[in-house]
Amino acid sequence: MLLERFEDRGLSHYSYAIGCEGAGVVAIVDPRRDVDVYVDFAHARQLRITHVLETHIHADYASGAADLAARTGADLWCSAYDRGELYEVAFPHHPVHDGEALQLGNTRVEAIHTPGHTPEHLSFIGYDLTRAPQVPQVLLSGDFLFVGALGRPDLIGEDVKRTLAGQLHDSVTRRLPPLPDGLEIHPAHGAGSMCGAGMSARPMSTLGFERIANPYLRRDLTRDAFIDAILGNVPPFPPYYKRMKVLNARGAERLDNLPGRSPLAVRDFKALVDSGHVVIDLRDQLSFGAGHIAGAFGIGASGGLSTWASWVVPYETPLLLVTPRPDLVDDAVRALVRVGLDEIRGYLDGGMDAWIQAGYPVTHTPQATPSEIADGVARGAVHLLDVRSDAEWAGGRAAGARHIMGGVLADRLDQLPRDGKPLAVICGTGYRSTVAASVLERAGFAPLVNVTGGMAAWDHAGLPVDKGR
Repeated sequence: MLLERFEDRGLSHYSYAIGCEGAGVVAIVDPRRDVDVYVDFAHARQLRITHVLETHIHADYASGAADLAARTGADLWCSAYDRGELYEVAFPHHPVHDGEALQLGNTRVEAIHTPGHTPEHLSFIGYDLTRAPQVPQVLLSGDFLFVGALGRPDLIGEDVKRTLAGQLHDSVTRRLPPLPDGLEIHPAHGAGSMCGAGMSARPMSTLGFERIANPYLRRDLTRDAFIDAILGNVPPFPPYYKRMKVLNARGAERLDNLPGRSPLAVRDFKALVDSGHVVIDLRDQLSFGAGHIAGAFGIGASGGLSTWASWVVPYETPLLLVTPRPDLVDDAVRALVRVGLDEIRGYLDGGMDAWIQAGYPVTHTPQATPSEIADGVARGAVHLLDVRSDAEWAGGRAAGARHIMGGVLADRLDQLPRDGKPLAVICGTGYRSTVAASVLERAGFAPLVNVTGGMAAWDHAGLPVDKGR
Protein backbone atom coordinates (compact mmCIF):
# COMPACT_ATOMS: atom_id res chain seq x y z
CA MET A 1 0.00 0.00 0.00
CA LEU A 2 1.17 3.48 -0.86
CA LEU A 3 0.11 6.18 1.60
CA GLU A 4 1.46 9.73 1.35
CA ARG A 5 0.48 12.66 3.58
CA PHE A 6 0.44 16.27 2.33
CA GLU A 7 0.50 18.90 5.08
CA ASP A 8 -0.66 22.50 5.01
CA ARG A 9 0.72 23.86 8.27
CA GLY A 10 -1.14 27.15 8.01
CA LEU A 11 -4.53 25.41 8.27
CA SER A 12 -3.27 22.29 10.07
CA HIS A 13 -4.75 20.32 7.17
CA TYR A 14 -3.73 16.87 5.96
CA SER A 15 -4.64 15.37 2.60
CA TYR A 16 -3.55 11.98 1.32
CA ALA A 17 -2.59 9.87 -1.65
CA ILE A 18 -3.54 6.20 -1.21
CA GLY A 19 -3.02 3.49 -3.78
CA CYS A 20 -0.60 0.98 -5.23
CA GLU A 21 2.80 1.97 -6.57
CA GLY A 22 3.18 -1.35 -8.40
CA ALA A 23 -0.02 -0.75 -10.35
CA GLY A 24 0.81 2.93 -10.77
CA VAL A 25 -2.55 4.21 -9.48
CA VAL A 26 -3.62 6.41 -6.55
CA ALA A 27 -6.61 8.20 -5.15
CA ILE A 28 -6.28 11.65 -3.56
CA VAL A 29 -8.34 12.22 -0.41
CA ASP A 30 -9.52 15.69 0.70
CA PRO A 31 -7.31 17.77 -1.65
CA ARG A 32 -6.60 21.42 -0.98
CA ARG A 33 -7.28 24.18 -3.50
CA ASP A 34 -3.84 24.45 -5.11
CA VAL A 35 -3.87 20.99 -6.63
CA ASP A 36 -0.58 21.17 -8.53
CA VAL A 37 1.11 19.53 -5.53
CA TYR A 38 -0.80 16.30 -6.23
CA VAL A 39 -0.25 16.46 -9.99
CA ASP A 40 3.48 17.01 -9.46
CA PHE A 41 3.62 14.17 -6.92
CA ALA A 42 1.94 11.74 -9.29
CA HIS A 43 4.18 12.78 -12.17
CA ALA A 44 7.36 12.40 -10.11
CA ARG A 45 6.32 8.92 -8.95
CA GLN A 46 4.94 7.89 -12.36
CA LEU A 47 1.47 7.39 -10.92
CA ARG A 48 -1.96 8.00 -12.37
CA ILE A 49 -4.60 9.72 -10.24
CA THR A 50 -7.70 7.65 -10.94
CA HIS A 51 -9.98 8.84 -8.11
CA VAL A 52 -10.51 11.91 -5.96
CA LEU A 53 -12.31 11.24 -2.67
CA GLU A 54 -13.99 13.75 -0.37
CA THR A 55 -14.85 12.85 3.21
CA HIS A 56 -17.38 15.68 3.50
CA ILE A 57 -18.23 19.25 2.49
CA HIS A 58 -15.43 21.14 4.20
CA ALA A 59 -15.84 24.31 6.24
CA ASP A 60 -12.30 25.44 6.93
CA TYR A 61 -10.66 25.44 3.50
CA ALA A 62 -11.52 25.63 -0.17
CA SER A 63 -11.48 22.16 -1.68
CA GLY A 64 -9.61 21.34 -4.87
CA ALA A 65 -11.51 18.09 -5.47
CA ALA A 66 -13.51 19.15 -8.54
CA ASP A 67 -10.51 20.94 -10.06
CA LEU A 68 -8.19 17.97 -9.52
CA ALA A 69 -10.71 15.53 -11.01
CA ALA A 70 -11.15 17.78 -14.06
CA ARG A 71 -7.40 18.13 -14.59
CA THR A 72 -6.61 14.44 -14.29
CA GLY A 73 -9.77 12.79 -15.60
CA ALA A 74 -10.19 11.06 -12.25
CA ASP A 75 -13.52 9.86 -10.92
CA LEU A 76 -14.78 12.23 -8.23
CA TRP A 77 -16.39 10.46 -5.27
CA CYS A 78 -18.48 12.47 -2.77
CA SER A 79 -20.90 11.29 -0.12
CA ALA A 80 -24.38 10.22 -1.15
CA TYR A 81 -25.73 11.32 2.23
CA ASP A 82 -25.91 15.05 1.52
CA ARG A 83 -29.32 14.84 -0.16
CA GLY A 84 -31.91 17.01 1.55
CA GLU A 85 -29.32 18.53 3.89
CA LEU A 86 -28.54 22.24 4.23
CA TYR A 87 -25.41 21.82 2.09
CA GLU A 88 -25.54 19.60 -1.01
CA VAL A 89 -22.81 19.02 -3.58
CA ALA A 90 -23.96 20.79 -6.76
CA PHE A 91 -21.28 19.67 -9.24
CA PRO A 92 -21.05 16.33 -11.11
CA HIS A 93 -19.72 13.45 -8.99
CA HIS A 94 -20.26 9.82 -8.11
CA PRO A 95 -22.44 9.57 -4.98
CA VAL A 96 -20.76 7.15 -2.57
CA HIS A 97 -22.75 4.90 -0.24
CA ASP A 98 -21.72 3.11 2.92
CA GLY A 99 -19.71 -0.02 2.12
CA GLU A 100 -18.86 1.01 -1.43
CA ALA A 101 -15.27 0.19 -2.35
CA LEU A 102 -12.69 0.73 -5.05
CA GLN A 103 -9.58 -1.27 -5.83
CA LEU A 104 -6.29 0.43 -6.64
CA GLY A 105 -3.95 -2.39 -7.56
CA ASN A 106 -3.25 -4.27 -4.35
CA THR A 107 -5.00 -1.65 -2.20
CA ARG A 108 -8.71 -1.68 -1.44
CA VAL A 109 -10.45 1.46 -0.17
CA GLU A 110 -13.88 1.16 1.43
CA ALA A 111 -16.20 4.00 2.41
CA ILE A 112 -18.03 3.99 5.73
CA HIS A 113 -20.66 6.55 6.70
CA THR A 114 -19.55 8.35 9.88
CA PRO A 115 -21.97 11.26 10.42
CA GLY A 116 -21.71 13.72 13.28
CA HIS A 117 -19.26 16.39 12.25
CA THR A 118 -21.53 16.75 9.23
CA PRO A 119 -24.54 14.64 8.18
CA GLU A 120 -22.84 13.32 5.04
CA HIS A 121 -19.41 12.56 6.48
CA LEU A 122 -17.55 9.51 5.15
CA SER A 123 -14.35 7.87 6.33
CA PHE A 124 -12.24 5.59 4.15
CA ILE A 125 -10.72 2.29 5.28
CA GLY A 126 -7.64 1.03 3.45
CA TYR A 127 -6.76 -2.66 3.08
CA ASP A 128 -3.39 -3.99 1.90
CA LEU A 129 -4.45 -7.01 -0.18
CA THR A 130 -0.93 -8.44 -0.35
CA ARG A 131 -0.50 -8.68 3.42
CA ALA A 132 -3.83 -9.05 5.22
CA PRO A 133 -6.77 -8.66 2.80
CA GLN A 134 -9.39 -9.05 5.54
CA VAL A 135 -7.77 -6.78 8.14
CA PRO A 136 -8.00 -3.01 7.68
CA GLN A 137 -4.66 -1.23 7.91
CA VAL A 138 -5.53 2.50 7.78
CA LEU A 139 -8.52 4.74 8.44
CA LEU A 140 -8.58 8.06 6.60
CA SER A 141 -10.94 9.54 9.13
CA GLY A 142 -11.45 13.05 7.75
CA ASP A 143 -13.01 15.24 10.44
CA PHE A 144 -14.64 12.33 12.25
CA LEU A 145 -11.82 11.02 14.45
CA PHE A 146 -8.78 13.15 15.22
CA VAL A 147 -5.73 12.30 17.28
CA GLY A 148 -7.03 13.05 20.76
CA ALA A 149 -10.36 14.52 19.67
CA LEU A 150 -13.45 14.27 17.50
CA GLY A 151 -14.89 16.63 14.91
CA ARG A 152 -17.09 19.42 16.23
CA PRO A 153 -20.83 18.84 15.53
CA ASP A 154 -22.00 22.47 15.62
CA LEU A 155 -21.10 23.73 12.14
CA ILE A 156 -24.47 23.26 10.45
CA GLY A 157 -26.44 25.33 12.94
CA GLU A 158 -27.67 25.65 16.50
CA ASP A 159 -30.93 23.88 15.69
CA VAL A 160 -29.26 20.62 14.67
CA LYS A 161 -26.07 20.51 16.73
CA ARG A 162 -27.48 18.16 19.38
CA THR A 163 -28.80 15.87 16.66
CA LEU A 164 -25.39 15.81 15.00
CA ALA A 165 -23.66 15.28 18.35
CA GLY A 166 -25.91 12.25 18.83
CA GLN A 167 -24.98 10.98 15.37
CA LEU A 168 -21.33 11.45 16.25
CA HIS A 169 -21.85 9.31 19.35
CA ASP A 170 -23.50 6.65 17.20
CA SER A 171 -20.59 6.72 14.74
CA VAL A 172 -18.16 6.20 17.62
CA THR A 173 -20.13 3.40 19.26
CA ARG A 174 -21.24 1.56 16.11
CA ARG A 175 -18.50 2.03 13.52
CA LEU A 176 -15.34 1.85 15.63
CA PRO A 177 -15.84 -1.25 17.85
CA PRO A 178 -15.46 -3.83 15.02
CA LEU A 179 -12.15 -2.28 13.93
CA PRO A 180 -8.81 -3.58 15.28
CA ASP A 181 -6.57 -1.80 17.78
CA GLY A 182 -3.73 -1.75 15.26
CA LEU A 183 -5.68 0.32 12.74
CA GLU A 184 -3.75 3.48 11.85
CA ILE A 185 -5.76 6.70 12.21
CA HIS A 186 -4.93 9.37 9.63
CA PRO A 187 -7.18 12.43 10.12
CA ALA A 188 -7.70 15.51 7.96
CA HIS A 189 -6.45 17.93 10.65
CA GLY A 190 -4.01 18.30 13.50
CA ALA A 191 -3.37 20.70 16.36
CA GLY A 192 -4.23 24.28 15.44
CA SER A 193 -7.37 23.45 13.47
CA MET A 194 -10.69 24.68 14.83
CA CYS A 195 -12.60 21.70 13.41
CA GLY A 196 -12.31 20.07 16.84
CA ALA A 197 -11.03 20.77 20.34
CA GLY A 198 -8.00 19.20 21.98
CA MET A 199 -6.25 17.76 18.93
CA SER A 200 -2.76 16.38 19.38
CA ALA A 201 0.14 17.74 17.38
CA ARG A 202 0.89 14.20 16.20
CA PRO A 203 -0.33 13.62 12.64
CA MET A 204 -1.45 10.01 13.19
CA SER A 205 -2.32 7.49 15.87
CA THR A 206 -3.72 4.00 16.25
CA LEU A 207 -7.25 3.12 17.18
CA GLY A 208 -5.98 1.17 20.18
CA PHE A 209 -4.20 4.19 21.58
CA GLU A 210 -7.21 6.43 20.92
CA ARG A 211 -9.40 3.98 22.82
CA ILE A 212 -7.10 4.52 25.79
CA ALA A 213 -6.33 8.24 25.51
CA ASN A 214 -9.10 9.96 23.54
CA PRO A 215 -11.58 11.40 26.10
CA TYR A 216 -14.54 10.94 23.73
CA LEU A 217 -13.91 7.22 23.24
CA ARG A 218 -14.40 6.37 26.91
CA ARG A 219 -16.75 3.42 27.36
CA ASP A 220 -18.35 4.89 30.47
CA LEU A 221 -19.72 7.93 28.61
CA THR A 222 -23.47 7.74 28.22
CA ARG A 223 -24.98 9.20 25.08
CA ASP A 224 -26.22 12.29 26.93
CA ALA A 225 -22.89 12.77 28.71
CA PHE A 226 -21.08 12.44 25.39
CA ILE A 227 -23.31 15.08 23.77
CA ASP A 228 -22.82 17.49 26.67
CA ALA A 229 -19.06 16.94 26.65
CA ILE A 230 -18.55 17.41 22.91
CA LEU A 231 -20.76 20.50 22.75
CA GLY A 232 -19.27 21.96 25.91
CA ASN A 233 -15.78 22.08 24.43
CA VAL A 234 -16.09 23.48 20.90
CA PRO A 235 -13.57 26.08 19.67
CA PRO A 236 -14.63 29.52 18.41
CA PHE A 237 -16.79 29.47 15.27
CA PRO A 238 -15.00 31.36 12.47
CA PRO A 239 -17.63 33.22 10.41
CA TYR A 240 -15.87 32.25 7.19
CA TYR A 241 -16.76 28.58 7.80
CA LYS A 242 -20.27 29.17 6.48
CA ARG A 243 -18.83 30.85 3.40
CA MET A 244 -16.52 27.89 2.81
CA LYS A 245 -19.41 25.43 3.13
CA VAL A 246 -21.32 27.30 0.42
CA LEU A 247 -18.21 27.53 -1.79
CA ASN A 248 -17.39 23.84 -1.46
CA ALA A 249 -20.96 22.72 -2.03
CA ARG A 250 -21.11 24.84 -5.17
CA GLY A 251 -17.57 23.95 -6.25
CA ALA A 252 -14.66 26.38 -6.18
CA GLU A 253 -13.68 27.84 -9.54
CA ARG A 254 -10.84 26.13 -11.33
CA LEU A 255 -7.41 27.68 -10.82
CA ASP A 256 -5.51 27.11 -14.03
CA ASN A 257 -2.80 29.42 -12.73
CA LEU A 258 -2.22 30.85 -9.30
CA PRO A 259 -3.15 34.55 -9.25
CA GLY A 260 -1.26 37.56 -7.97
CA ARG A 261 2.33 36.46 -8.52
CA SER A 262 3.26 39.35 -10.81
CA PRO A 263 5.03 42.51 -9.55
CA LEU A 264 3.19 45.81 -9.91
CA ALA A 265 5.04 49.08 -10.42
CA VAL A 266 4.55 51.44 -7.51
CA ARG A 267 2.47 53.91 -9.54
CA ASP A 268 0.12 51.16 -10.73
CA PHE A 269 -0.07 49.74 -7.23
CA LYS A 270 -0.99 53.16 -5.83
CA ALA A 271 -3.74 53.57 -8.44
CA LEU A 272 -5.25 50.23 -7.43
CA VAL A 273 -5.10 51.17 -3.74
CA ASP A 274 -6.89 54.41 -4.52
CA SER A 275 -9.57 52.50 -6.45
CA GLY A 276 -10.45 50.39 -3.42
CA HIS A 277 -8.20 47.34 -3.61
CA VAL A 278 -7.38 45.88 -0.19
CA VAL A 279 -3.72 45.56 0.86
CA ILE A 280 -2.35 42.63 2.84
CA ASP A 281 1.06 43.46 4.30
CA LEU A 282 3.08 40.28 4.86
CA ARG A 283 5.86 41.86 6.95
CA ASP A 284 6.57 41.32 10.64
CA GLN A 285 5.25 43.33 13.60
CA LEU A 286 8.08 45.84 13.81
CA SER A 287 8.33 46.45 10.07
CA PHE A 288 4.59 46.94 9.74
CA GLY A 289 4.52 49.26 12.73
CA ALA A 290 7.40 51.36 11.40
CA GLY A 291 5.45 52.27 8.28
CA HIS A 292 2.66 50.81 6.16
CA ILE A 293 0.02 51.79 3.63
CA ALA A 294 -3.08 53.21 5.32
CA GLY A 295 -5.81 50.60 5.61
CA ALA A 296 -3.50 47.63 5.05
CA PHE A 297 -4.05 44.42 6.97
CA GLY A 298 -0.89 43.45 8.82
CA ILE A 299 -0.85 39.64 8.49
CA GLY A 300 2.69 38.33 8.51
CA ALA A 301 3.73 35.64 6.04
CA SER A 302 5.56 33.75 8.78
CA GLY A 303 2.47 33.02 10.89
CA GLY A 304 -1.09 31.87 10.29
CA LEU A 305 -1.74 33.78 7.08
CA SER A 306 -4.54 31.48 5.88
CA THR A 307 -6.32 31.49 9.22
CA TRP A 308 -6.10 35.20 9.95
CA ALA A 309 -6.84 36.34 6.42
CA SER A 310 -9.95 34.17 6.46
CA TRP A 311 -11.03 35.77 9.74
CA VAL A 312 -10.55 39.43 8.85
CA VAL A 313 -10.09 40.09 5.11
CA PRO A 314 -13.26 40.85 3.11
CA TYR A 315 -14.13 38.29 0.45
CA GLU A 316 -14.80 39.05 -3.22
CA THR A 317 -12.60 42.15 -2.97
CA PRO A 318 -9.48 42.62 -5.13
CA LEU A 319 -6.33 42.13 -3.07
CA LEU A 320 -2.79 43.47 -3.26
CA LEU A 321 0.28 42.18 -1.43
CA VAL A 322 3.19 43.96 0.22
CA THR A 323 6.03 41.54 0.88
CA PRO A 324 9.49 41.83 2.43
CA ARG A 325 10.83 39.48 -0.26
CA PRO A 326 9.43 38.41 -3.64
CA ASP A 327 10.23 34.74 -2.91
CA LEU A 328 7.50 34.76 -0.22
CA VAL A 329 4.74 35.61 -2.70
CA ASP A 330 4.09 32.09 -4.00
CA ASP A 331 3.49 30.64 -0.54
CA ALA A 332 1.36 33.65 0.42
CA VAL A 333 -0.83 33.28 -2.65
CA ARG A 334 -1.29 29.58 -1.93
CA ALA A 335 -2.27 30.38 1.66
CA LEU A 336 -4.91 32.84 0.47
CA VAL A 337 -6.50 30.74 -2.27
CA ARG A 338 -6.78 27.83 0.16
CA VAL A 339 -9.42 29.86 2.00
CA GLY A 340 -11.11 31.17 -1.13
CA LEU A 341 -9.36 34.54 -1.35
CA ASP A 342 -8.67 34.36 -5.08
CA GLU A 343 -8.85 37.98 -6.25
CA ILE A 344 -5.14 38.71 -5.85
CA ARG A 345 -3.93 41.25 -8.41
CA GLY A 346 -0.21 41.31 -7.67
CA TYR A 347 2.46 42.52 -5.26
CA LEU A 348 4.28 45.82 -4.83
CA ASP A 349 7.48 45.76 -6.84
CA GLY A 350 10.28 46.99 -4.60
CA GLY A 351 8.17 46.68 -1.45
CA MET A 352 7.62 49.50 1.01
CA ASP A 353 10.98 51.03 0.08
CA ALA A 354 9.58 51.76 -3.39
CA TRP A 355 6.39 53.22 -1.89
CA ILE A 356 8.32 55.50 0.45
CA GLN A 357 10.78 56.61 -2.23
CA ALA A 358 7.85 57.55 -4.45
CA GLY A 359 6.70 59.95 -1.73
CA TYR A 360 3.39 58.25 -1.03
CA PRO A 361 1.84 58.56 2.45
CA VAL A 362 2.75 56.12 5.19
CA THR A 363 0.90 55.25 8.40
CA HIS A 364 2.64 54.14 11.59
CA THR A 365 1.57 51.89 14.46
CA PRO A 366 3.66 52.83 17.51
CA GLN A 367 5.27 49.97 19.43
CA ALA A 368 5.67 49.98 23.20
CA THR A 369 7.32 47.64 25.68
CA PRO A 370 5.20 45.72 28.20
CA SER A 371 6.68 47.81 31.03
CA GLU A 372 5.59 51.05 29.36
CA ILE A 373 2.06 49.70 28.83
CA ALA A 374 1.79 48.29 32.36
CA ASP A 375 2.68 51.70 33.75
CA GLY A 376 0.13 53.43 31.52
CA VAL A 377 -2.63 50.96 32.49
CA ALA A 378 -1.83 51.39 36.19
CA ARG A 379 -2.16 55.18 35.83
CA GLY A 380 -5.41 54.89 33.89
CA ALA A 381 -3.78 56.54 30.88
CA VAL A 382 -3.92 53.53 28.53
CA HIS A 383 -6.54 50.91 27.63
CA LEU A 384 -5.17 47.40 27.05
CA LEU A 385 -6.90 44.90 24.74
CA ASP A 386 -5.93 41.22 24.75
CA VAL A 387 -6.80 39.50 21.44
CA ARG A 388 -5.72 35.94 22.27
CA SER A 389 -8.00 32.92 22.54
CA ASP A 390 -10.38 32.33 25.43
CA ALA A 391 -8.16 29.53 26.75
CA GLU A 392 -5.05 31.71 26.69
CA TRP A 393 -6.93 34.52 28.42
CA ALA A 394 -8.13 32.18 31.17
CA GLY A 395 -4.61 30.85 31.65
CA GLY A 396 -3.24 34.28 32.54
CA ARG A 397 -3.50 37.83 31.23
CA ALA A 398 -2.01 41.23 31.83
CA ALA A 399 -3.49 42.98 34.82
CA GLY A 400 -6.06 45.55 33.77
CA ALA A 401 -6.62 44.13 30.27
CA ARG A 402 -9.95 43.56 28.55
CA HIS A 403 -10.49 40.68 26.14
CA ILE A 404 -11.88 40.22 22.62
CA MET A 405 -10.53 37.36 20.51
CA GLY A 406 -8.89 38.89 17.44
CA GLY A 407 -10.92 36.98 14.89
CA VAL A 408 -14.23 38.48 16.05
CA LEU A 409 -12.90 41.95 16.76
CA ALA A 410 -14.56 43.60 13.76
CA ASP A 411 -17.98 42.51 15.05
CA ARG A 412 -17.42 43.83 18.59
CA LEU A 413 -15.95 47.26 18.03
CA ASP A 414 -18.78 48.85 20.00
CA GLN A 415 -17.35 47.26 23.15
CA LEU A 416 -14.15 49.30 22.92
CA PRO A 417 -13.59 52.80 24.30
CA ARG A 418 -13.20 55.82 22.03
CA ASP A 419 -12.24 58.37 24.69
CA GLY A 420 -8.99 59.58 23.17
CA LYS A 421 -6.72 57.47 25.37
CA PRO A 422 -4.29 55.15 23.59
CA LEU A 423 -5.61 51.65 22.94
CA ALA A 424 -2.79 49.14 23.31
CA VAL A 425 -3.15 45.68 21.75
CA ILE A 426 -1.45 42.54 23.05
CA CYS A 427 -1.37 38.85 22.05
CA GLY A 428 1.10 36.04 22.65
CA THR A 429 4.14 37.32 20.78
CA GLY A 430 3.00 40.23 18.57
CA TYR A 431 1.70 38.49 15.44
CA ARG A 432 -2.02 38.54 16.24
CA SER A 433 -1.88 41.96 17.84
CA THR A 434 -0.52 43.30 14.55
CA VAL A 435 -3.52 41.80 12.74
CA ALA A 436 -5.88 43.23 15.34
CA ALA A 437 -4.26 46.68 15.31
CA SER A 438 -4.69 46.83 11.54
CA VAL A 439 -8.37 45.93 11.91
CA LEU A 440 -8.78 48.68 14.50
CA GLU A 441 -6.95 51.20 12.35
CA ARG A 442 -9.29 50.46 9.42
CA ALA A 443 -12.21 51.06 11.79
CA GLY A 444 -10.89 54.49 12.74
CA PHE A 445 -9.49 53.78 16.22
CA ALA A 446 -6.70 56.11 17.30
CA PRO A 447 -4.27 56.39 18.91
CA LEU A 448 -3.22 52.72 18.74
CA VAL A 449 -0.20 51.02 20.27
CA ASN A 450 1.11 47.50 19.63
CA VAL A 451 2.75 45.74 22.59
CA THR A 452 6.13 44.47 21.43
CA GLY A 453 6.70 40.80 22.21
CA GLY A 454 3.20 40.26 23.59
CA MET A 455 2.46 38.24 26.72
CA ALA A 456 5.71 36.31 26.33
CA ALA A 457 7.59 39.55 26.90
CA TRP A 458 5.11 40.64 29.59
CA ASP A 459 5.75 37.44 31.58
CA HIS A 460 9.49 37.68 31.05
CA ALA A 461 9.43 41.19 32.51
CA GLY A 462 7.68 39.87 35.63
CA LEU A 463 4.69 42.21 35.24
CA PRO A 464 1.37 41.64 37.05
CA VAL A 465 -0.75 38.76 35.71
CA ASP A 466 -4.37 37.90 36.54
CA LYS A 467 -5.65 34.32 36.24
CA GLY A 468 -8.99 32.55 36.11
CA ARG A 469 -12.09 33.39 34.14
